[in-house]
Amino acid sequence: MAEQDVRKDIINRLRTIKGHIQGIEKMVEENKQCDDILVQIAAIKSSIEKVGMIIVEDHAKSCLFKEQVSPEEAEKVIKSIIKFMK
Repeated sequence: MAEQDVRKDIINRLRTIKGHIQGIEKMVEENKQCDDILVQIAAIKSSIEKVGMIIVEDHAKSCLFKEQVSPEEAEKVIKSIIKFMK
């Protein structure tokens, strides 16, 4: 996927997440059932993880697949990936 397409996909996903968060806020204000709220929170968590994975994948591709990657650059990318995965 081209860099611009990746950025557009991420922005669309983040806007969707923002809408879900606003929906949860409304659910709390309306005193909806906890189970329903937790289902929405789980969906948001999954969406955030997906956005993170897209960013990690794009970052790794752009940094690690260059011809001249220094060990320091590679280590920095790997540390970022590990930090995200925790």
